[in-house]
Amino acid sequence: MSNSKAGILFFVAFRMGKSESTYEQLALAEMMAWLMEVKQRPSIMGIVTAGAQQAFNTIIPDKVHQAITFAMEKMVKAVLVGNQYITGDPFHTANLVDRETKVKDIITLYQRTASVEGAVTGAGGILLGLADLPAFLMIKMKMLFEIARLYGYDTSNLQERIFLLYVFKLTFSSQESRNETIRLLENWQDYVGRYPGHVEAFDWRAFQLAYRDYLDLAKLLQLIPIIGAGVGAVTNYKLSAKLGHFAMQAYRMRYFDL
Repeated sequence: MSNSKAGILFFVAFRMGKSESTYEQLALAEMMAWLMEVKQRPSIMGIVTAGAQQAFNTIIPDKVHQAITFAMEKMVKAVLVGNQYITGDPFHTANLVDRETKVKDIITLYQRTASVEGAVTGAGGILLGLADLPAFLMIKMKMLFEIARLYGYDTSNLQERIFLLYVFKLTFSSQESRNETIRLLENWQDYVGRYPGHVEAFDWRAFQLAYRDYLDLAKLLQLIPIIGAGVGAVTNYKLSAKLGHFAMQAYRMRYFDL
């Protein structure tokens, strides 16, 4: 057994009393393992991959970059000030199992929705592929709002909406940006205590650049006719799963007060 795994088990044993459920012990262990993975230093391979991705971005048509920027700006502003993503009242229960049973069902539902959407838009080449950007962003943000509601948080609150945006950024950004974002989420109460309290304070440009630079080759292959349908279906399914997983761990951090 590695020292890191032993450390996780020791922490869980120390943190949890006998009165805690087995599910919560497993959830805490999973979250701690995820936290260690997220906090990794940028690897040489990661640096090389990021450099290659940035180089690849230079040959992408300007209209693609413009579409990404436009879609991200609209999505961020809709999250901060709109109501179209709100899915209902916060779910009230003290039982983590009940919460996460519903959360996992929601993630599966949105994975399937995103997969179908990716297949349809991917089949049409670059024009419909560009239409996938705002559509897929909407699906991902609707899923995040629903997950927040199921964990008992009120998404009409600006601070909770900003938390969701940072969960999104944590999921879809470089390792360097990820390390910065996870530190912010670990000290969330300190951050929101200093936040100015108005939507203009959120730097959406840095947010969209982090997302644009993350877009991998598979997602960009979705813009190619014929193969785009299959690529879009698989890529959207996997990216939705990743976002759902990161969101669960982020809310577990708050649940366990870490």
